[in-house]
Amino acid sequence: MSSYGDDATVRAILEGTGDTWAVVGLSNNTARAAYGVARVLQRFGKRVVPVHPSAETVHGEQGYPSLSAVPFPVDVVDVFVNSSLAGAVADEAVAIGAKAVWFQLDVIDEDAYRRTRDAGLTMVMNRCPAIEIPRLSR
Repeated sequence: MSSYGDDATVRAILEGTGDTWAVVGLSNNTARAAYGVARVLQRFGKRVVPVHPSAETVHGEQGYPSLSAVPFPVDVVDVFVNSSLAGAVADEAVAIGAKAVWFQLDVIDEDAYRRTRDAGLTMVMNRCPAIEIPRLSR
């Protein structure tokens, strides 16, 4: 399975897109990958905004039930949901004016990737920022 987005695109999202990351699928379930990845993003200086139907506060940040409920601008939407749901999240990211969308490892929707990029957003798919940050940091 290939990834979508080269190292330059990944670096651009990590370093130049902005510091407010909505993490869709983030809850207080410490067994889920989103929990640990959100912590890495925070250590890298990102503001992590949990987006989950339960709207839990996670890592000290208030959660919201959907992207459209977040009352401030979001730079990057990091998607930790099943591939069958990811396209709708990408469409919502476009609708709220996000600058980039990041589909996590094994989150694959080629149509959503194409739609999101056609809408002018930067996007990577099937990659993880917690892996890419140490690999690409200068």
